[in-house]
Amino acid sequence: MKQLKQFAFIALFLGTSIFQGCKKDDRPEAEPELPQAERKGIYVLCEGLFNANNTSLSYFNYEDRSLITDKFASVNGRGLGDTGNDMKIYGSKMYIVVNVSSTLEIVNPHTGASIKKLDLKQNNVGRQPRYITFNSNKGYISNFDGTVAVLDTASMEIEQYIKVGRNPEQMAIANGKLYVANSGGLDYPNYGNTVSVIDLKTLQETKKITVGENPRGVVADQYGDVYVLSTGNYADVKSSMTTIDSKTDQVKTAVNFSGGSMVISGDYGYIPASGGKLKVFNVKTEQLEKENFITDNTKITSPYGLAVDELTGEVFVTDAKNYTTGGEVFCFDKEGKKKYSITVGINPNNVVFINK
Repeated sequence: MKQLKQFAFIALFLGTSIFQGCKKDDRPEAEPELPQAERKGIYVLCEGLFNANNTSLSYFNYEDRSLITDKFASVNGRGLGDTGNDMKIYGSKMYIVVNVSSTLEIVNPHTGASIKKLDLKQNNVGRQPRYITFNSNKGYISNFDGTVAVLDTASMEIEQYIKVGRNPEQMAIANGKLYVANSGGLDYPNYGNTVSVIDLKTLQETKKITVGENPRGVVADQYGDVYVLSTGNYADVKSSMTTIDSKTDQVKTAVNFSGGSMVISGDYGYIPASGGKLKVFNVKTEQLEKENFITDNTKITSPYGLAVDELTGEVFVTDAKNYTTGGEVFCFDKEGKKKYSITVGINPNNVVFINK
C-alpha cells in the first residue's frame, strides 16, 4: 500500500534539494526509436486506488509497439488485488508486492501468467508488505507489521520473518548486509528514525542506525555507501539524506534533502523534485550534477516512480497526474530528451524490463 503517497506525495517534493560533500574514487504519441539491445518490452505496475482493488499491470511490447493496459487480468482472468506497491524481476520470475491485499504474486514475465500467489498474513491479519529485494536466491520483503520476510526463490516459500523496526519501507544490500528503513510512517506524528542492519549470513538484525525522521528510501551505490532518504514530519522537521558507510556502519554525512526516493545507475542517482524536475546526483563525487535531467521542457505533473534501463541508458519516469485517473510513463534518452510516452493505469509506480 502506498497510503502515505496518496496524501503526502505532493508535500514531499515542495522543498529544494540540497547536496554537499565530496567523494570516492497507451500507445506512443509518436513512433519511438526503440532500443537495439535484447529488450522485448516493459511492464508497468499501476497501484490503483487505496481500497479500490484495482491494481493493474500494463505491458508495452517493443517489437510491435502494442500496449496491453492490464496484462495480468487478461492472462489470468482475475486482478492483482489492492494497491500494488513494488515489482522486480529476479532470475526467471517477476515478483509483485500487493500491499493492502497482503500478497506476493509470482509471475512468468514472458507470458504474464501467475505461477504462485503467497499470502503474507499472521493469524489471518495482513502484514501489509511494501518492498522486495533479492540476494543469493533469497527474496527479502519488508512488511508494515515490523518484519522482513525471507523468501526462498526456488521453493517459493517464506522461510522466516525477521523482526525490525516500525513500518519498514525500502531496503538495500551492501557488504553482505540488508539495510531496512524503519519509517514509523503509520504512527503520525511519532515517526521512526532508524535503519535496521541485518546480517545476511545469520539473518539476524545486528544493530539500528539513527538517521533522519521518517526514513523511507534506501539505495546503495557501487562504492559501498548506503543513502537513506527521510521525509521528516511535513512540518518543522525537514526531509534529509543520510549517507552510511557500509564497511563501518557509521554515518558519513547528513544533509537537508527534499525527496523520498532515488534510483542509482552507475555513478548517477536520479531524484524526483518539485516542478516535475528530475535531479541528477553524482554518487562518486557526492555532488549535485544537474538540477534537471530533462532537457527538452517535457512537463511531468506528479513524478511517481523511476527506472533506468542499464542496457540503453534510457530513463523512465512515471506520472501519476491527479492520482485518481490514468497515469503516463515517459521514456527519455541519455541526453534527457523525450523519446515517447504511453498511457497506463492509475498511479503507475514501477517499470521493469523484459528481455527477449
